Amino acid sequence: MTSWREATPVPVPASLREAVGGHPLVAQTLAQRGILTPAEARRFLDPDYYSPAAPDELPDMDAAVACLQRVIRERGEVLVWGDFDVDGQTATALLVTALRELGARVRWHVPNRFREGHGLHLPTLREKLGDADLLLTCDTGIGAHEALAWAQGQGAVVVVTDHHKLTDSLPPASAVINPQRLADGHSLRELPGVGTAFKLIEALYGGRSSEHLLDLVALGIVADVMRQVDDTRWLLQRGLQVLRATQRPGLRALMAAVGIQPAALTESDIGFGLAPRLNSFGRLADASAGVALLTSKDPQRIARLVKEVEELNRKRRFLTQQVGASARQQIERDPSLLDYAALVLAQPGWHGGVLGIVAGQLVEAYGCPVLLLTEQDGLASGSARSVEGCDIVAALDSQADLLQGYGGHSMAAGLRMDSAHLSAFRRGLSRAVREQIGDDPRPPELQIDASLKLEEVSLDLARQLGRLAPFGNGNPPLTLMARDLRLLRRRQLDRRGDHLELTVADADDVERRVIWWSGDAESLPQGPFDMAFTLRENVYRGQREAMLEWLGARVREGEVVVRRRTWEAIDCRRHAAPRKRLAELLATESDALLWREGQAELEGVDRFSLRPAQTLVVWTIPPDAVTWQAALKTVAPQRVAFFADEPPWNTPQALLQQVAGMAKFAVQQREGRLSLDLLAARTAQPQLTIRTCIDWLNKSSQLRFTRVDEDEWVVTRVVDAAAQPPDQGIGERLRSQMQETAAWRRHWKRMHHSA
Repeated sequence: MTSWREATPVPVPASLREAVGGHPLVAQTLAQRGILTPAEARRFLDPDYYSPAAPDELPDMDAAVACLQRVIRERGEVLVWGDFDVDGQTATALLVTALRELGARVRWHVPNRFREGHGLHLPTLREKLGDADLLLTCDTGIGAHEALAWAQGQGAVVVVTDHHKLTDSLPPASAVINPQRLADGHSLRELPGVGTAFKLIEALYGGRSSEHLLDLVALGIVADVMRQVDDTRWLLQRGLQVLRATQRPGLRALMAAVGIQPAALTESDIGFGLAPRLNSFGRLADASAGVALLTSKDPQRIARLVKEVEELNRKRRFLTQQVGASARQQIERDPSLLDYAALVLAQPGWHGGVLGIVAGQLVEAYGCPVLLLTEQDGLASGSARSVEGCDIVAALDSQADLLQGYGGHSMAAGLRMDSAHLSAFRRGLSRAVREQIGDDPRPPELQIDASLKLEEVSLDLARQLGRLAPFGNGNPPLTLMARDLRLLRRRQLDRRGDHLELTVADADDVERRVIWWSGDAESLPQGPFDMAFTLRENVYRGQREAMLEWLGARVREGEVVVRRRTWEAIDCRRHAAPRKRLAELLATESDALLWREGQAELEGVDRFSLRPAQTLVVWTIPPDAVTWQAALKTVAPQRVAFFADEPPWNTPQALLQQVAGMAKFAVQQREGRLSLDLLAARTAQPQLTIRTCIDWLNKSSQLRFTRVDEDEWVVTRVVDAAAQPPDQGIGERLRSQMQETAAWRRHWKRMHHSA
C-alpha cells in the first residue's frame, strides 16, 4: 500500500523569494529542489537565461561533422539507422530531414522490434547497406561492434550517435558521439538519442538555424522519460515552443485526431496523447510508419497513417490491460514473488510490445524493479523498468552469464535469455538489486509537496505553478493534497478513453472537477477521504480552467474503501429470442458497442478493436477471465448487456480444422500472411490456444507456419510432406487449454455479474 509523506519545508532565501515572486509555493518548490539563488532560478524558469553547451563538447563531434561534410560534398549516400521507440523514430526523422535540407542523398532504416530487435541486426544490415558511403546510427549502435566492423569492411564510413550505456570498449567507427562519454554532471550528459542527433546537426549546420527541428527533440525527451536537467530541460522548453507551431503535416494531423490544440500543447499531451500512439507503431507493427508520419507531406498517406495508428493504439490499450491482468493474477497465485528485490514474471503468450508499459505500471504499484518476459520456444525475452537508485543495466551486468543479450539505460532495459535460467536469474538479479538499494523493501511512497484547501485551488495558482513546467523525470509536478473530501459525481471521459471525470467537495461545500487518467472506478472511496492531485492550467470547452489530476486517495480514519460494481448489468443470457433482443438493445442504446467473436455476420468488434463506450454488449462468452477483465478496463462501460453465445469450435478437432481452413485461405488469397490475433478473435479463443494449434499443424499437417513478428505468420503448404503422426504432447496441451476455456464459459453462464 502506498504511504503518504508530507515534505518538510526548507528555508527559502529572501533573495530567491523576491526574485521569483508570485505564489510562495513556486519559490518554496525551487528551494526544495536545490535551486537557491536568483540566477539559478532564472536559468531554470526561463530558457532565455540558460546558455546551452556547444555541440563540440561531445567527444568526436568534429570528426563526425567532417565525415558528413565530405559525403555531402562528394554526393555520396548516407544510410541513417534508427530505433523503433519514439526516441529512435524522432532521431531518425530529424537526421533525415536535416541531411536532405543540406542536399545529402539519404536512405533510412528502423528495425522491426520482432524480426530484428534493438540495435543493428547484421543480416538486415547486409541487405540494407548497399552502396551507402556512410552509415549513421541514432539512438543505437554503442554495442554493435560486429555489425559496425562489417560495415567498415565494406568500405562504409561509420558514425555512431547514441545515448545508451557504454560497453567495455567503443565500437569501431570514425566517430562515436555519446553523452555517456562525458563526465558525470556535464550539462549534456542526460541527452536522449534525438537530443544527441540534434547536437550533431547543430554542429553540421554551423551558423544556420536548426530550431525548426526542436519539435522532434521535445517528443523524444518526453517519450523516453529523460531527466529534465541542464541542456535536456532547455531543449524541451524550446522544443515545446516549436511544437506548438509545428508545420509538420503528420504531427498536425495526429494532434487533430487526438484532440490536442497545438497552441496549448504541454508535455502531458506528448506523454499521454502523441507518444503512446507513435510508440504503437513500434510496439505492435513497424516503426517505419512512425518515421514516415513525421516526415511525409502527402495528405493521403498521412491520413492513412493516422487512421492506422489510432487502430493500433486501441489494440495496444487492450493488450496492455490483458497482460496487466494476467501479471496480477500470477502475483495473487504466488505472493512469494514479491519477496524478491526485483519482481520477475514470465508467461507464454504475452505480447512483447506492451511488456515495458505494464512493467512501468507494476513499478508504480509495488515500488521495486519489474521485469516482464514472454516465453516462446524455450526463450524468454522482455522488458525491465526500474526505480530511483537502482541502475537496472548494472544489475543485469551481474547476470550476464545467464543472458543471451541485454541493453538499455539505468531506468529501462530489454533482455533475452533461456527460459530454463529464470529461477536462477530471479535470485541473482535480486541479490544485485539489494546491493544497490539495500535489504529493506521500499513500499511505494507518495511525496506530498503541500496541503491546500479546495478554495485555494484556482486558475491563478495553476498558472503560477505552471512556471515550473515542463514537468517530468527530474522535475516532477507538485503533488498537492486536499483533506476531508467527499465524491459527488463521476462520469467517463469518452474522448480520452477509459479516463474518469470526478466532482469532489470539501466540508465547506467547495466543489472542484478532477480528472483521473486511466481511473479505476471500482476503487473510488465511498466515505470521507484525502485526495492527492496535481494542478495545471487547461482549456476545457473553450474556457481556461484549473485542472486537477487525481493521483490517489487516502481514506479517512475509521472509513473503508468499498469496491462495488460500477456498471449496470443487463442480463440477456437466457432470453428466448437473443437475436431479437440484441436488435432492440442496439436500437435503443445510442453508444452501444457490440463485442462479438466467431460471428462475422454480426456488425461488431473483436477484443482488439474495443474502445470506450457507454454500453458494452457482450455477445460471445469471453474465452477467459483475463480477456474479460481487460475488456472491462478498455471499454469502461456504464452498462453491460450479457448474452451467452458460444463459438462452434469447442473441440480440438473442430478448432484445428477451422484454423487450418483459415490458413489455407491465407495461402490462396493473402500470400500466406496470417495474424495470430486475428485467428484468436475469429475463433473466440485465447491467443495461447491458437499458438498451440499452429504448433500442432506445423508438425502434423502439410501446413508450415513461419513467424515473422510478434503477431504475424507466413503460411506455406508442403504438398509432398511425409505424413506425420499427431504429436501427443501438443495434442494434450491443446485439450487442456480448451478444457480451461470450456470451464470458464460454463462458469460465465452461471455467474452473477457484479464486477
